Amino acid sequence: MFCPKCGTQVADGGAFCPACGTAIVIGTAAAGIAAAAAAPPAEATATPVVVKTNEGAKDGINKCPACGSSDIALNLATGLLRCNFCRKEFSSEADTLDYDISRLQGVIIGSGSDTIVADAATMITLKCTACGAEVVIDTAESAQARCHWCRNTLSINQQIPNGAIPDALIPFRLTKEQAQKHIEAFVSKRQFFAHPRFKAEFTTQNIMGVYLPYMVIDVNAHADLRGQGEHLVRKYTVGSGDNKKTYYDADLYNLGRDFDLHIDDLTVEASNERINQVAGVNTNNVINAILPYPLKETVKFNANYLRGFTSEKRDINREQLAPLAGAQVRDIARHQAKQTALFYDRGIHWDQVQVENKGELWKSVYLPVWLYSYLEVKGNGKKLLHYVAVNGVTGETMGSVPLNTAKLFIVSAIVEAVGLVLGVGATILLLFAS
Repeated sequence: MFCPKCGTQVADGGAFCPACGTAIVIGTAAAGIAAAAAAPPAEATATPVVVKTNEGAKDGINKCPACGSSDIALNLATGLLRCNFCRKEFSSEADTLDYDISRLQGVIIGSGSDTIVADAATMITLKCTACGAEVVIDTAESAQARCHWCRNTLSINQQIPNGAIPDALIPFRLTKEQAQKHIEAFVSKRQFFAHPRFKAEFTTQNIMGVYLPYMVIDVNAHADLRGQGEHLVRKYTVGSGDNKKTYYDADLYNLGRDFDLHIDDLTVEASNERINQVAGVNTNNVINAILPYPLKETVKFNANYLRGFTSEKRDINREQLAPLAGAQVRDIARHQAKQTALFYDRGIHWDQVQVENKGELWKSVYLPVWLYSYLEVKGNGKKLLHYVAVNGVTGETMGSVPLNTAKLFIVSAIVEAVGLVLGVGATILLLFAS
């Protein structure tokens, strides 16, 4: 049996081509086609199975399907690619790296999530297919460059081993003007305690649209939790006045939960710099606060979506992210177990949390963020980089601004003094009343 797409020989019974990942369908029944498309590769084992997500992608000139122009960019109003010459709009193919989670076995990864080669070059030379000139693209900065002779736009779409090309992305939907309004509204609510220098220098003209690298993970697991839970039997108060004490009587139970766990689109940052959450250096952990993204809207990577925006390369591998992802999976297991144990209203202590991953699917995805940044230089010479980030699809906004610590201290002191005065006044009234 041979793959209908690339011609590679496939073992009898194989569900997917080992070379290009194309589903192998036996017969033409609709049910058979649906089952094959939903099933993960039959070869999935402890060794990762790599599914080629850039099959058919070609480096060079991406032409408009109507007029052949290479002047193509994202139309933020529609989320589609638009030819700037004839105005035709079209979309990249939908992201097809998605399987029935309950049937995932072993580890499956998209080719854009494969191990990064440490010494892979960032400088890529492409031959312009229009005029024959050689054009150099620095993938650390962009996936596109213009031919200096014929002005055609050349793009890198094939995955290279330096992490610059992901499996998929979600296009921007918010315009710069919309993002500016979100950032201005966020900062205006914090103006009172903001540092005077920041207020004088604040402007949203320098915000940038950037695609940030994430790993998106599907997990088919089995969870087994054992622990103890308390159920409140009665609550009562003994004594009077200042000598009152409240007591709680609770029954203690041994309990366990054993269930299958299917996690769809767990999202983890895939940049060493972004994942570094040292609060004394930067506040980039706000990026996680603008999640989630509509991950069912991902499309196959096409360099034209990046035009007019910047992007960061993935510089961290699946093996490095696995412990963080595993910790989040265990947290999800605890949360799911708690939802089935509401009877234990005094709390649960889990002595044992075991999660067996039966299957995983990893893919590298670019997610769109509008980003405002401000470098605060403190009086002691220390520097802190502040961010305000806007989800490029939903508009969710989070960030931090430099604080006027003197004003914050004064207001805190006033609040504390008022609280003390009110407390003394209330005590005097009680004494007179008694």
